[in-house]
Amino acid sequence: MKKTTLTLLMLLLAAFGFAQSQYVNPFVGTAEHGHTYPGAILPFGAVQLSPDTRPMAGNWDGCSGYHYSDEYIYGFSHTHLSGTGCDDLCDILFMPVRDYDGNLDKERYRSHFSHGRESAGAGYYEVWLEDPGVTASLTVGRRSGQHRYEFTKGAEPQIIIDLEHRDYLLESDIKKTGTNTVAGFRSSKSWADRQGVYFWAEFSQPIGDFRTFSRKDGMHTGAHICFKRSKSNVIYVRVGISSVSAENARQNLETDIA
Repeated sequence: MKKTTLTLLMLLLAAFGFAQSQYVNPFVGTAEHGHTYPGAILPFGAVQLSPDTRPMAGNWDGCSGYHYSDEYIYGFSHTHLSGTGCDDLCDILFMPVRDYDGNLDKERYRSHFSHGRESAGAGYYEVWLEDPGVTASLTVGRRSGQHRYEFTKGAEPQIIIDLEHRDYLLESDIKKTGTNTVAGFRSSKSWADRQGVYFWAEFSQPIGDFRTFSRKDGMHTGAHICFKRSKSNVIYVRVGISSVSAENARQNLETDIA
């Protein structure tokens, strides 16, 4: 009897929580000097998957990576600080593109967006990227993020991964690890010195062309990924992160999203 009562109480609390989620507004604090971001998070989770509109560190109002007054999105990164007034994180940036041919150039792969076609709720974010013609949708697990990129019909889906985004980059690497998987890491310096993040990414479609970007010292700072031809114009990406290793990031991903 006690077990049944407890189960009913838990179900009632869960239903109440879902009912109240309609009142959540993640855009509160994203303007003026609020230093917050609108992306997807899980309470006490390691991943804060959110759009970045301020690509460079050192911008006080852009500490969280996002500011409501901006007109460009540069991509979606997996770690963010909220309300700190100090900039850091914004690690492992993903950005869907089309017809991209060039270097790791933020001014070329960024996209216009409007708040009229942007929405966010508890654990969810969505936006229309005008330049590549992509609807980007984001949600998270405790140590992982899941992206859904729906390209305009007829487009050949491509994705940029930028490891040099935001903080001063100390060390990084990225490589293709399977037919549809990529792994890497970055170590950076900003508010925290030598802050490192490993990642493991799995794509819903097999990778075709995989091209890395490198600095003059040979360090791999990102990648341009094209996919083999498919009838689907939707790319799903699931990304696990870890402060230990890329293999641990893979394990975290499998734990979160079977």
